[in-house]
Amino acid sequence: MYGSQQLAYAPTPYSYTPSSNLAATINLDQEVKLADNATERELYESLAEIYSIIVTLDALEKAYLRDSIQESEYTETCDRLLRQYKSNLADDNVAAAFGDLERFKLEWGLEAPKATERLRIGLPATVETAPAQQQRPTSQQPNNNAAATHIVSASESFITLLDAIKLNMLSKETLHPILVDTIQAVNKVTDRDFENKAKIIQWLITLNQMRVAEELSPEQARELQFDMQLAYDGFKSTLQS
Repeated sequence: MYGSQQLAYAPTPYSYTPSSNLAATINLDQEVKLADNATERELYESLAEIYSIIVTLDALEKAYLRDSIQESEYTETCDRLLRQYKSNLADDNVAAAFGDLERFKLEWGLEAPKATERLRIGLPATVETAPAQQQRPTSQQPNNNAAATHIVSASESFITLLDAIKLNMLSKETLHPILVDTIQAVNKVTDRDFENKAKIIQWLITLNQMRVAEELSPEQARELQFDMQLAYDGFKSTLQS
């Protein structure tokens, strides 16, 4: 009679001898290098940073929607993340490996819907839409000089933008900063959605999706000039009402 001791493994009818051909051919204690040179290493580091920016930005947007972060802190952090994102993609090698946002998210299993929308617009939510101003006592209302300064600044931004288009300065590098200045200046004057104000945001989105050195076509330039003139007229009408 055999003993009743239980085997630690399932018995097989045949003995098995590992083949030497299947043995590991690498040193398992040796560090595996993802990059063969400094250029590749920098590329992977940039892609990893972009990944981190997207994840962080998505969390930031959710925190802002839940009122878990102050507007000033949100604006500063969001603006910094957007600038870091654009800075990484300014490198041609990184941009080529990145492809586009949707492809990058699919490749690395990201969803990040809030970050996706913010990257598409390219502006913090606090800049995109002017916060509603609370009614204050008359003694606390901004003085006329401050209000006039904001109006002049907004008007100058519109005029600078229209002049740039007329001078055929049509690159994203030129137009995008002026449009950002315009919407920021306008929001300091009024929180009202005047006629064609949305056109400013739409063109910001269009320019934000272009490469830095890429330029608008002549047809796009005419359309931008037309839309911005309408937005400027709408802004001036708001001041008169």
